Amino acid sequence: DSGRVLFHGEDTTHADPQARGVGFVFQHYALFNHMTIFENVAFGLRVMPRNRRPDEAEIQRRVHALLSLVQLDWLADRYPSQLSGGQRQRIALARALAVEPRVLLLDEPFGALDAQVRKELRRWLRRMHDEMNITSVFVTHDQDEAMEVADRVVVLNRGRVEQVGTPDEVYDRPATPFVLKFLGDVNLFRGHFHAVHAPGQKAENPAADENTVYVRPHEIEVVDEPAADTLAVEFSQALTVGPRTRLELRRPDDGSFIDVEMPREAWLQLQQRQGIERGRLLHLRARQETRFEAGADWSNAHPQPMDPAAMI
Repeated sequence: DSGRVLFHGEDTTHADPQARGVGFVFQHYALFNHMTIFENVAFGLRVMPRNRRPDEAEIQRRVHALLSLVQLDWLADRYPSQLSGGQRQRIALARALAVEPRVLLLDEPFGALDAQVRKELRRWLRRMHDEMNITSVFVTHDQDEAMEVADRVVVLNRGRVEQVGTPDEVYDRPATPFVLKFLGDVNLFRGHFHAVHAPGQKAENPAADENTVYVRPHEIEVVDEPAADTLAVEFSQALTVGPRTRLELRRPDDGSFIDVEMPREAWLQLQQRQGIERGRLLHLRARQETRFEAGADWSNAHPQPMDPAAMI
C-alpha cells in the first residue's frame, strides 16, 4: 500500500518527523522511567532544533502550565513508577502537547487501563480537547469510547473505510452490515421477503433472493399475546447487570438464539405477568429493523416495524 500524508494541503510524507508537528500518545505510556514527571514533559522541548527551542524560563512555564492542565502539577518531582496507570497516561498526553503539535495522534491510549479509569479519562480527554482545540485522531477498538469522544467517526475494516460520519450518523444510519454489527450487538433474521409493510407504503416481492434483517436487542419488545407481526421464541435465561436485563431466547424452528435487552424494571413486570421459566413460549415484536440490498445502502433512516410473517 502507498499514499501521502497531507497537513493543510502540504505534503509531509517525506518530511523530517520533527518538522511534521505531530504529537503521539502510545497505549503503554512510553515514559522515561529514569526521568521525573517534569523532565518527561519537558523532553520534547529540550530536544527541539536550536533555532526553535524555547529558553529555559519558557520551558519551565510551559511544563507547569501543562501539568496544571492535566491536573497533576503536584507530581512534578515524582517518577513514572510512582504513578497510577491513569496518571501516567495523562503525563504522556501532556508531553505530546508540550511541543504544540498541529495534530495529536492517540493510539488506543486507554487500552491498558481498567474500565472505570477508561470511562473517567475519556470524559476528561473530551473536555480537554475542547479547551485546547487541537485536531486529534483517536484509534480505538472500543465502540463506546469512539462514540463518546469523537466529533466524527471513521470505521475501518481490513484497511478499507466503511463509513465516515458523526457518532449519531454511523449508529442510526450504518452504510454497511459491518458498521451495523461493529457498533453494537445485533440479531440476524434470514429469509425471503414476500412483502414489506412500513408506514405509508407496501411492497410485494421486493427481493427475490434471500435477504437479512438486522434488529438490535433493545429494538425488540416482548408482548403478552401472539399476533401476525410477532415471532414465537422459547425463554432460555436472563442476565441482569445493574439497571438493564438481557434475555437469551431460542427460536423453536431453527434453534438459533435471539437476544433482547430491556430495563430491569420492565423484566420484573414481565415476570410478574407471565411467570416466566425456562422453555416458556414468549412473543417478540421488532420496533425497528435495518436491511441492506446487495451493493446498495438499504438502511432505514426512520423506525420501521418488522413483520416476521413477511419472511418465508
